[in-house]
Amino acid sequence: MLVSPSGPTRPERVARGIELLTGWALRPVLAPHVYARHGYLAGTDALRAADLNAAFADPEIRGVICTRGGYGAQRIVDAIDMAAVRRDPKVVAGFSDITALQLALWRGARLATVHGPGAAWLDERTPLRSAESLHAALTTTAPVTLTADPDAETAAVRVPGRATGPLLGGNLCLLAATIGTPDMPDLTGAVLLIEDVQEPPYKVDRMLTHLRRAGALTGLAGVAVGQFTNCADGWATTVADVLTERLGDLGVPVLGGLPVGHGTNQLTVPLGTPATLDTTTATLTTAPAVR
Repeated sequence: MLVSPSGPTRPERVARGIELLTGWALRPVLAPHVYARHGYLAGTDALRAADLNAAFADPEIRGVICTRGGYGAQRIVDAIDMAAVRRDPKVVAGFSDITALQLALWRGARLATVHGPGAAWLDERTPLRSAESLHAALTTTAPVTLTADPDAETAAVRVPGRATGPLLGGNLCLLAATIGTPDMPDLTGAVLLIEDVQEPPYKVDRMLTHLRRAGALTGLAGVAVGQFTNCADGWATTVADVLTERLGDLGVPVLGGLPVGHGTNQLTVPLGTPATLDTTTATLTTAPAVR
């Protein structure tokens, strides 16, 4: 089922996503309110929560793919029927604002999810390589291995080492906004994934400093740094400088340059499954989110 838990979506982009999914022999079903609009939200909170709960309760639905992010998922996570999620686990795919939903599903049901493009597909940003990555993560039980891009904006962010643990996190802004709520995960022993878009370096600094001061980064096994897209401003300090400074003294391996996030050629990675971060091979390998 294609759902819109956050911002309103464009039917023409969803049509392209349906074309891809159908080509993979999947049968996409539109949620009743997938195209609803309520200001900057994809319908009222009640409608968006109802679509999610309908998907989780329907035994015919085997996966939930969010159309896009935007804003709004945090407003409805407390209305999710976690008992239904636990009774019949389904793969849930999305990223950006969907991080709030994924963190809630991890807290309430220990559900492994998929951090990847939504169904409102844009070929210019997510070409064939991105489609193949999402397809594999949704439909196979093979491990997922991502290799850091040496030309990425965060490629220089690196602390040598090897780390293992469940991969948790996603969008940095949403993770920081979860501090103080029940959905803030215990990151002890975890590999933390972070990525973001259109956040200047000082805001990235502020979010990481907030996480540090809150004790959220104490006990991490490692940090996987994805794409920080359009995060430059007029200052000489770059987002890579900030990430290096704020993560480099945690005493854990850090690998930047991973093709995960809002940039072009975005790849898909499971969340909540065992992962290995290896800076020698510049890889992040995760167990599948599907069975």
